[in-house]
Amino acid sequence: MTAPALVVLAHGSRDPRSAATITALTEIVACMRPDLRVAPAFLDLSEPSLDQVVDRLVAEGHSEIVVVPLLLTQAYHAKVDVPQAAAAAEARHAGIHVQVTDVLGIEQAFFQILDERLREALRANRVRELDGLVLAGAGSSDPIANAAVARAARAWGNRHHLPTIAAFASAAPPAAGEAVRALRADGRRHIAVGSLFLAPGFLPDRVKELALEAGAVAVAEPMGAHEEIARVVLARYAVGAVDLVPLEAMFV
Repeated sequence: MTAPALVVLAHGSRDPRSAATITALTEIVACMRPDLRVAPAFLDLSEPSLDQVVDRLVAEGHSEIVVVPLLLTQAYHAKVDVPQAAAAAEARHAGIHVQVTDVLGIEQAFFQILDERLREALRANRVRELDGLVLAGAGSSDPIANAAVARAARAWGNRHHLPTIAAFASAAPPAAGEAVRALRADGRRHIAVGSLFLAPGFLPDRVKELALEAGAVAVAEPMGAHEEIARVVLARYAVGAVDLVPLEAMFV
């Protein structure tokens, strides 16, 4: 039996750096599992679309496809856009099954990546002292999604024994600059910003601009194409592949 194909589905961006990062991450996943057919796809603004990728996989003979959404929170894209896109792609082809997994979420392993990116930024800016952190995410109109970023900020701060504020690039306060200024108002002067994004683009660039204007000493790059993220993708895929197995087949 051929294993289901794996589609790594990102939101997409007009910034070519974003698609390049997602493609690089997909290549890491494929290298970890050379037995799988692995392909990147995008919801919007970048190509190939999920429809295009599903069409290609069906033409290659795949009838089962697992879609792993590269999303860090359970917000609108996860709850509405991804399921709709998957259902539409499945409806285009008789006899195929498209299984959408849970989003990546914010895994404990991602704090290691945040630390790596932070150290890189500190070295590049010759920063030797920190007394405050900001963790910036995309932001959402969904308070539950924002709460997940706030929890991550608290956990990251506890990891470094530093006061840490969650900030958002859109849709929710505080912005990165506001968070930096709040820490400065509390007497902190050496504040660095972590970037809770998978790939470069407009929002991470805006976070960096606002944070530096407000006096941050360093702003980390997004997490990027990293083996730890690839491992989480494959863990989500494994659950999705099992979910495609008919219940009766498990007891044969």
